[in-house]
Amino acid sequence: MKKYIVIGIVVVLAVVLFVSGRSTYNNMVTLDQDVEESWAKVQVQYQRRMDLIPNMVEAVKGYAAHESSTYENVTRARAGLSDAYNQAQDLKDVTPDNTEAFDKYNAAQQQLNRALSIYVNAVHEAYPDLKADVQFANLQTVLEGTENRIATERGRYTAVVKDYNVTVKRFPANIWAGIFGFSAKPQFKADEEAATAPRVQF
Repeated sequence: MKKYIVIGIVVVLAVVLFVSGRSTYNNMVTLDQDVEESWAKVQVQYQRRMDLIPNMVEAVKGYAAHESSTYENVTRARAGLSDAYNQAQDLKDVTPDNTEAFDKYNAAQQQLNRALSIYVNAVHEAYPDLKADVQFANLQTVLEGTENRIATERGRYTAVVKDYNVTVKRFPANIWAGIFGFSAKPQFKADEEAATAPRVQF
């Protein structure tokens, strides 16, 4: 009789563990996919910004083509923007699963943000009348909207990563997380300079 009781207890425990493990696993998969989707949206907005930058540079070049003198600040700022742009371009296709690559990618995006701000301010000083150019004004508007979208999507990413990380760290889900190979995702690191969108309002 005791043998059957023990077997019954073992069976019940096995069923409970199976149901609990399956439920926890499915929940973690859902949250993991939410993180991946949110990160993809952040990258879309980063790429949108990178697509706009060459257009802005060309618009400035076209406007300044009639100038006989070279403005050192603009040239230097454009070189810095080009370097930052190329560095960010080289670090595409990063996922939150690789913390080191994730940090490098976001550092490159932050540097690009600062370089863009420096470039725009240099252009403003060298060509104050450029604000009247329709093409450049439109680019400014779209770029500003893109920076706002980046901030929005980064905020959403932060929220879904928080939910995911809380789940994989809480007991007893953390035990299942270790068994199934789920680990915490990296968050954006604070950067006060990069938190402000480039000043493109002339």
